[in-house]
Amino acid sequence: MTKQLIGKMVIGQSGGPTAVINQSLVGAVLAARKQANITGILGAHHGIAGIMKEDFIDLTTQSPEQLELVATTPAAALGSVRLKPGKAECEKVFEVFKKNDVRFFFYIGGNDSAETAHIIAEMAKEANYDFCTVHIPKTIDNDLKVTDHCPGFASAARFVALAFMGDDRDNRALSGIKVNVVMGRSAGFLTAASALARQAEDDGPHLIYLPERVFNVESFQQDVRDTMAKYGRCVIAASEGISDKDGNPIATSGERDSHGNIQLSGSGALGDALAALVKAAFPGEKVRVRADTFGYLQRSFPSIISEVDAREA
Repeated sequence: MTKQLIGKMVIGQSGGPTAVINQSLVGAVLAARKQANITGILGAHHGIAGIMKEDFIDLTTQSPEQLELVATTPAAALGSVRLKPGKAECEKVFEVFKKNDVRFFFYIGGNDSAETAHIIAEMAKEANYDFCTVHIPKTIDNDLKVTDHCPGFASAARFVALAFMGDDRDNRALSGIKVNVVMGRSAGFLTAASALARQAEDDGPHLIYLPERVFNVESFQQDVRDTMAKYGRCVIAASEGISDKDGNPIATSGERDSHGNIQLSGSGALGDALAALVKAAFPGEKVRVRADTFGYLQRSFPSIISEVDAREA
């Protein structure tokens, strides 16, 4: 018979916030309250960083009404973190877990957060520490391995579609060429969601560029020229992760995060680069070109949260 774990639970949030990540938090907390073998529920303030500092929030006493308010609030209520823990950090985490008799660790996040949870689970195994680690999926760009779709994506996709719908009306009024850069390092699901804005044949976005396809400058410029010739205007959706045939990003901020990822949404570099390519496609012509980077706006925008997304989270 498998030995039943008895002890406290720690839950944390990591990576970029979403519109529904707190639904996952509250769902896990409410389920944990029903388990007699879970003797306490601690929320890690700013994920792994908070655990190392023993910066916890007691989640055992909040009323259902309070938790419901938290669940329906966008972004990470516990505070998030971008930290790739090394050996020293993991050792500190386990010192804290042992000190507080923590036997359950729930970590809400994306691929990098899943890796962190895996490292901690392996460390517990090596230390012969009876422990249960659970990774709760979260991401807006829908790129988690194994899952067919992920909590956080649907709400962000709805934001993208509605933003393009409104931007297309703006473009109709003033014509010209508009470039919008959408999140998605290596997965184009969120950028592809911009197509949901189309209701008529001439609705934008007229051109969509995904990271799964090689981006060719000459083809891009010809696409824009053809669209302008057909409609007299052009709305473009481009994923932040579009790359050339050698896998090099078209534009980056030049910085990396703690997980080693090249930062793609920290600036308007890609939008500016694409706008420059568009202008170069019309030499000697005065063409109105504008570019926006949606950036963090996509992650936790209130009021347009997907009901299905919230329920699944």
